[in-house]
Amino acid sequence: MAYEFRMRRQIEFVETDMAGIVHFSNFFRFMEATEHAFFRSLGLALHEDRNGHMQGWARVQASCQYARPLHYRDEVEIELRVREKTRSSLAYDFVFRRIEPAGPEAGEVARGELTVVYISGARAGGKLRAAPMPEDVTRLVEVAPVSSRNPA
Repeated sequence: MAYEFRMRRQIEFVETDMAGIVHFSNFFRFMEATEHAFFRSLGLALHEDRNGHMQGWARVQASCQYARPLHYRDEVEIELRVREKTRSSLAYDFVFRRIEPAGPEAGEVARGELTVVYISGARAGGKLRAAPMPEDVTRLVEVAPVSSRNPA
């Protein structure tokens, strides 16, 4: 069973503003990309069409607190930890750490949170409803031990 995942990436120019600093909105994209990679690492998909019915994970809450900026060409590690799991939802904590350049600029730059709910929709744009998460997600994803959450 899995409760944590780490992904590294290099900041690209398109993700920055004119000062070469990562635009705040990109941290939300980084969280979602890390969540997708976490699911893929378990052989799962976040969204799929099952017999004409869209099913997947809707975002219901997202936040990020910024401590230091990331810049063009910085290498960053994004750590995901599963904080909570209910019948139909998952809540994650994220920690963003600058890896390169090393030295005084390395270390934690931001923390984020994301809560997602499993939904199932009717055919052709019908109303989406919360649903119990699939058995494979229930089996493969677990909540991180309290001692390992919100790592420094």
